[in-house]
Amino acid sequence: MYQLSHMTWEEVASAVEGGTDTAILPIGATEQHGPHMGCGMDTAIAHRLCSDVAKQSDVILLPTLPYGCSVGHSQRWPGTLALNPKTLIDVISDLGDWVKSSGIRRLVLVNGHVTNEAPLRCALEILRARHDGFMVALVNTAQISARVKGAHFADADDWHANDAETSLMMHLYPEIVRENKLAEADDEDRTGNCLFSHPVNRTSKNGVTGTPSIASAEKGAELYQWMCEDFSSLLQQAVKEEAPLNHRYYESVLKI
Repeated sequence: MYQLSHMTWEEVASAVEGGTDTAILPIGATEQHGPHMGCGMDTAIAHRLCSDVAKQSDVILLPTLPYGCSVGHSQRWPGTLALNPKTLIDVISDLGDWVKSSGIRRLVLVNGHVTNEAPLRCALEILRARHDGFMVALVNTAQISARVKGAHFADADDWHANDAETSLMMHLYPEIVRENKLAEADDEDRTGNCLFSHPVNRTSKNGVTGTPSIASAEKGAELYQWMCEDFSSLLQQAVKEEAPLNHRYYESVLKI
């Protein structure tokens, strides 16, 4: 595995010159996850997934970003450390500039927190317009494939710290989970008939949406295996993919 934080500049250059021109950037969040789970859950899953899959892939693993767009969680529960959406856009687009300057042609953003998606998509738009031929992809860990998405959404549409997330942590990082709190952690999804997108303090009593009480390490192990298998398949495509057409971004069809 190529791990950028452990490589010298000469080793980075050698890897790129040798054809390893795809990088993956794990992006998480630091935010409350109910009374039963630590605040680093989103970062933990993004980091672990990327680290494990990168070992079997011809990619460069970038250091994990532990902060994301968690402003929707409000200040009701301590522990959330959030970036505003425009800040996250700037952080990712700035990092992307430097990734491109190292000779990397493909960047896969691996997102472990649901509401990072919109800012990350904006950063993707900026980077592909700013750097002709630079390919950027966005992969959400909870929606890598149909089976992974189905498991995450099984107990709530507006899920958070639910069965799936809790099961994953019970398997991967049991020290993050407070099992003595599971029985009291369940809280219903109240967003079914809502037109507006309300912050979590107005939709949840304890920061949870879903049923973590039914979580288990066994379910987490199966789900994580799916995530690894399906993300590995995506990366196999990523390291080879080229654009369908080879037209320059700033080249107009108009002859002026």
